[in-house]
Amino acid sequence: MVKSLFKTGALSSSLFRWFYWGRTVSLFGSAMTPVALAFAVLQARQGQNLLGYILAAEILPNVLMVLIGGSIADRYRRDRLIFLSNLGSGLSQTGIAAIVLIGANPYWIFPLAIVNGVLGAFTSPAMRGIIPEIVNSKDIKQANSLLNTSRSAAKIVGPTVAGVLVATVGGGWGIAIDAASFFIAAVCLTRVRIPSHPSVTDSSLIQEMREGWSYFRRRRWIWSITGAFALMNAVQMGVWQVLGPIIAKNTFGSAGWGLTLGIKAVGLLIASLAMLRFQLRRPLRDCMIAVAVSGIPMIVLGQGYALPYLIIAAALAGAGQTISGIAWDTSLQQAVPRDKLSRVCAFDDFGSYITIPIGEILAVPLADIFGYHTVATVGGIVFIVASLLPLSERLVRQMTPENIRSLNL
Repeated sequence: MVKSLFKTGALSSSLFRWFYWGRTVSLFGSAMTPVALAFAVLQARQGQNLLGYILAAEILPNVLMVLIGGSIADRYRRDRLIFLSNLGSGLSQTGIAAIVLIGANPYWIFPLAIVNGVLGAFTSPAMRGIIPEIVNSKDIKQANSLLNTSRSAAKIVGPTVAGVLVATVGGGWGIAIDAASFFIAAVCLTRVRIPSHPSVTDSSLIQEMREGWSYFRRRRWIWSITGAFALMNAVQMGVWQVLGPIIAKNTFGSAGWGLTLGIKAVGLLIASLAMLRFQLRRPLRDCMIAVAVSGIPMIVLGQGYALPYLIIAAALAGAGQTISGIAWDTSLQQAVPRDKLSRVCAFDDFGSYITIPIGEILAVPLADIFGYHTVATVGGIVFIVASLLPLSERLVRQMTPENIRSLNL
């Protein structure tokens, strides 16, 4: 199977191979940071409240800048944008690692988190838009599956190693490894030179953003799913990313939380490998049904079930998230014209992520009022309901891969 991938699949493209190796290294490094940073911040005074604000400090500038990032990614070379972003991320993560390692005031993390958010605003639309430029159209789903396989494998190793580092020498070393991975990825990306790039037009960025918005708002099948993810992401980040480590700290500890995230990634990995072989008959419908499973671990966490039950639920959620992510990215990359793809992805990112800071900031105050376990349980239920709402749209329920590809003709 591996040999056939190199001969005929996405990996037969040297451009994608270098992109893939660089992205894989970066993913392995970045998988350590959430656990390492969370428990490093929680050790500080008022750490429970500070964690949510630090996470929001990264996501908020990302959301505010992503529309500009999408327009620039459609306007200029995506390979150069990704290269420069990796260099910048390596420098900012080096700074955060230094702050954690020397035990400096954690408030110094805020400006670097903001820098990471801005860099991510340029990276994400370019990352999603570059795939059709470096692989054939028929190999797009396979390319996304391969990238998700690496992401899943990284999430198995990264959180587990980070949990061990937190418990032994300190989480700062996990963040330092992340910084090094960005520099290695940048070196790999020097070999990714897309054969052509959009010519710079006389249109202003504002005009191009309006053009992208016009395309986005006329596709109800796109914005209905984006709207659902706006609510789902707020719940997910507030409950799982903020309350999860806090509940874990007070119950089964950092090692148990790292193990949970690692086993969740096993589900991600299995589903990624399966998606290399299987074709979804109704990608958008299956996308939303699969992601609904991610609400179950939040309910299990909120109900205070034993760690093994949480691990099983997390593994199932990981599989659902992978199926959903591959189906959604592939659908957009095949349906949206290449010269508008990054802008449409940027509006998708903007709509999906704009509510995340609200969820991150409100998670602890709401938990202090209603109880941590209650908020986690209700959050899981809300997540499941929101994920199923787009199924009321006919195209979401019925669209086939052939229908999706025909939209780009």
